[in-house]
Amino acid sequence: MKRLPTMKQLQYLVALADTRHFGRAAQRCHITQSTLSAGIRDLEAVLGTAVAERSNRHVLITRVGTEIAERAKVLLRDAEEVMEVARAGRSPMTGEMRLGVIPTIGPFLLPRVLPGLRERFPELTVYLREEQTAPLLSRLEDGELDAARIALPYETGDLDTHVILEDEFLFACNQQHALAGAGEVSLDALAGEPLLLLEEGHCLRGHALDVCDMGDTVARAQFEASSLHTLVQMVAAGIGVTLVPRLAVDAHIARGTGVSLSRLAMPASRRIGLAWRRTSLRAEEFRRLGDTLRELSDIA
Repeated sequence: MKRLPTMKQLQYLVALADTRHFGRAAQRCHITQSTLSAGIRDLEAVLGTAVAERSNRHVLITRVGTEIAERAKVLLRDAEEVMEVARAGRSPMTGEMRLGVIPTIGPFLLPRVLPGLRERFPELTVYLREEQTAPLLSRLEDGELDAARIALPYETGDLDTHVILEDEFLFACNQQHALAGAGEVSLDALAGEPLLLLEEGHCLRGHALDVCDMGDTVARAQFEASSLHTLVQMVAAGIGVTLVPRLAVDAHIARGTGVSLSRLAMPASRRIGLAWRRTSLRAEEFRRLGDTLRELSDIA
């Protein structure tokens, strides 16, 4: 019978391909460097080809090694999911779940839903990672995350998504601004305003531009913010105006800032959704999680 690589050997290769360093790869696998080196040599013996070129200064993964490492990531991810499915079959919504969340959602939604989530699923341990949408979805596709809470619309490729809630945009300006205190603000009134945005990489930037029907080359104020909290402080200082999602407003992001908030005459919103790999064996659990998050968001 033909010998096949073991899961452990593939795990060693993936770690080496990611770190390009035997010492760091060994630390990642919680083994000694000599054990990892021996495992890579055994893998090469099974494959009949080299997967890495070694020198005193660095490690170069061969073309074959790179391709095998990419396939190994999928195999290891699927093996982990097989164990999670077995566990879920015994007791759904237990064990571990690695969730990603974007910065314009995490600080405002999580405090509302996590207590209820822990109460309903006390045997479920949730590990959270906050990151911008593109790297977050990359980690999800690579299997480093099980699911991610993101803002839609966003190009998600082959991922499945489950909408949790609609998040309305509100107009925000300084209290001395001409539009301060307005019951509603039309999009036409925003045409000549210095629109403040989050910096590149935040999907909320694109959502705000879409709402205002502006391209990303439109001239704006001279500052861009790294977070919603900074954006609100810039508005409070009279630097410009912006759009703030209701989720952040309900979390009191503008309290005590001197910022005036108004609805848009033509309401606009983003959708908060949960995304996961379409091929995931835990899809039913994620749908249940999405339903629970929607319910907890409504009652919070």
